[in-house]
Amino acid sequence: MLSRVAASFYWLSRYIERSDGMLRMLKINYASSQDTIQEFTWAPVIRIFAGQGEEETERLDNNTRAVLKYMVTGKDNPNSILNIITLSRENARGVQEHIPKDLWQCLNEYYHTVKDPKIEKALQREDPIGVLDILIKQVMLYYGTAEITMERGEGRSFMNIGKYLERAIQSVDILDTKFGSVSDNPDLLTDTSYWKHLLLSLGGYELYLKTYREGFEASNILEQVVLNNDFPRSVIYSVNNIQRYFDRLKNNSNADDFRELSFQIGRLQSRIKYSSVRSIEQDGLHQYLTQIRKELYGIGNALNAHYFANS
Repeated sequence: MLSRVAASFYWLSRYIERSDGMLRMLKINYASSQDTIQEFTWAPVIRIFAGQGEEETERLDNNTRAVLKYMVTGKDNPNSILNIITLSRENARGVQEHIPKDLWQCLNEYYHTVKDPKIEKALQREDPIGVLDILIKQVMLYYGTAEITMERGEGRSFMNIGKYLERAIQSVDILDTKFGSVSDNPDLLTDTSYWKHLLLSLGGYELYLKTYREGFEASNILEQVVLNNDFPRSVIYSVNNIQRYFDRLKNNSNADDFRELSFQIGRLQSRIKYSSVRSIEQDGLHQYLTQIRKELYGIGNALNAHYFANS
């Protein structure tokens, strides 16, 4: 497969996964902002998904409607849903002859939905939950269509590597930010709504209730989001799938590149697999997550160097 084509598959999938994480986080945080009697801060969400400086974060912080506009349809925000879905569509256009027509139409519909001026108006004037649900359903439609129409070849492997790499980075960033807030404000440690919203934003609330009977405990949430092999948004689940789909790229023409990157993925997989909540807490959660994030970015950089460099 040409490096340009591989890179397009990888990036279109990363952008779609990023949009999914953002939409779910915005939905849960909007609901949370309606429940609280105190002034609600959007700063953690802006820092995780927009990467803006403190000045821009402070400008938006307590203005819910301004945050929704900036994060969903903001043309001046490089990481808005509108801008990343535009990039995803451009990547898909570049490989249009390699993807099923149904998948292209699905992505095209997502693009035109988020681009529709009615979306921005509805976000500002109506209940944003309904608007965010429309966009979340577009992502779910995309994933369902990709699952049943994509050929099980290299293109799908690059798509899934991109999806799970993006998902792992998101889970690490969310955990690091949320537990960092607890360090700054210890009262949050016993705030059940705080932990509930964290789990809801990751789609892990129901699994948590089935797994743990003793209520919300920070250590249990850490275990589920980092170490639970059955949780689709856990870090270990994502890294296992990066390894699984990367293994399918092995062939005689790329043995050296494959061996080097496979070592990096395997090292990260082992680091997480042989961790425990106790060992993570002993090492320091922030230091642990910082190292995991560094290795995930290292894998992304190695993919770029070894597989996409000529794109």
